[in-house]
Amino acid sequence: MTNMTPKTEVTMSMSATGETHARTKINIRDVSSIIDEPEARGGTNQGLTPTETLMASLIGCTNVISKRIAHKMGIELGEMDIQLSAKFDRRGTMLEEEIDVPFSSVLMDIEIDTDATEEQMTALKKDLAKFCPIAKVLRGSGVKITENWIVNPL
Repeated sequence: MTNMTPKTEVTMSMSATGETHARTKINIRDVSSIIDEPEARGGTNQGLTPTETLMASLIGCTNVISKRIAHKMGIELGEMDIQLSAKFDRRGTMLEEEIDVPFSSVLMDIEIDTDATEEQMTALKKDLAKFCPIAKVLRGSGVKITENWIVNPL
C-alpha cells in the first residue's frame, strides 16, 4: 500500500476573455463564469461585479472551511445562512484617487444549525480565522471582518 500525500502547494490556472469593457468570461477547470457590471454602469448584468465576486468568495470560503473544520471535529453543521454587508470606498474604481483599503469593514451574520457545544463553536471560529484563505488575505490587507454567529441547536 502506498501512502499518497496530497500536494500542499499547487498552481491555480485560469483563463479569461474580456468580451466587452464591462464583461469578462472566466474559464477554470470545466467551469465558466461571467464577471460583469450592471447595465447602469455599461454592463449587461450577466454576472457579479469584480468587487461582488470578492465578497461572494468570502461567503463561499466561510461555508466550505467551516464545514471542513466541523467534519474534522466530528460535529454536524446544517445549512449555513450568511448575510454580508461591506463598506466599500468606490473612489478608486471611479478613478478619483487611490484607496489603500477599499473595503474598510465587512460584517457577516452567520446562522447555523449545529450539535456543537459552545466550546466547540469557539474552537471552530478560531480555526476558521486561521484557515479561510479569503478572510486571511482580506484581513492582511487591513479589512476588519466581523462575524456575528447565530447558533441554533439541532
